[in-house]
Amino acid sequence: MVSVKTCGNWRSQECPVEMFMPNEFRTWLREEWGRTLEDIFHEHMQELILMKFIYTSQYDNCLTYRRIYLPPSSPDDLIKPGLFKGTYGSHGLEIVMLSFHGKKAKGTKITGDPNIPAGQQTVEIDLAHPLQLPDVENLRDFSELSRIVLEVQEQVRREEQEQEHRQEEEEAASQSAAKPLGGEGAEGEETAAGAEGTTQDKAPASQPFVLPMGVISRNEDYPRTCRICFYGTGLIAGHGFTSPERTPGVFVLFDDDRFGFIWLELKSFSLYSRIKVSFQNAEAPSREAFDEMLKNIQSLAT
Repeated sequence: MVSVKTCGNWRSQECPVEMFMPNEFRTWLREEWGRTLEDIFHEHMQELILMKFIYTSQYDNCLTYRRIYLPPSSPDDLIKPGLFKGTYGSHGLEIVMLSFHGKKAKGTKITGDPNIPAGQQTVEIDLAHPLQLPDVENLRDFSELSRIVLEVQEQVRREEQEQEHRQEEEEAASQSAAKPLGGEGAEGEETAAGAEGTTQDKAPASQPFVLPMGVISRNEDYPRTCRICFYGTGLIAGHGFTSPERTPGVFVLFDDDRFGFIWLELKSFSLYSRIKVSFQNAEAPSREAFDEMLKNIQSLAT
């Protein structure tokens, strides 16, 4: 197997792909990226693109196909769910399916890359925790945005711990046949608060938006106003899906057809645009069938 690191500079005659399959590689690069070999200068981008080509060549004749349902929609959804094409830095464009699950929204990769394969949940949006961004001038300061997001991350962690503690108490109480007083009321208050927050957040006034200094975007042509932002997490991993972990980030809703995600740890920005293509007989027969499909495609990737 050819090691990516042996390639070095693609202009060198030592590049293994260029030596053994120059025409195939150049054709793939032109069709996939719309660029030529001479256009690529960044060494890290060279490695990623070369690895993607090698993976594609290896598995081109041993693919497995499974039916994918489009996500079911609800009037309470933030926007209409569906398929979006997203920018992933040196990996290029990838297709992501946006779906809503109560107080959560999920972005599932339909096409993958050497780091995060198809079927994995690339982003998760916490709709119960909207973010109030600072004014444009302060938003340019990455440390200010990082402070806001990390504070919400800590809040979410505390809430999860409290919820686990309540569940343990309820289980202990049920075993002793003693139900806690006001248990249903407390749960109802929590649900109502979450529902109220989501309702209030659905139709906010637009606000100015700019990427903080130092955040890398594959395309600088992103919207300069947004509707609302939420706390979220993004999945990152090493090559070959090694050491995967969820890291904090910011989900930015621009309009009905575009949203973005700021990857805090990577200092990177992904822009997602709706794929406006109609598919026949692609709707899930039920919510349960769709959720089961998501589990199946994720298990295949792991």
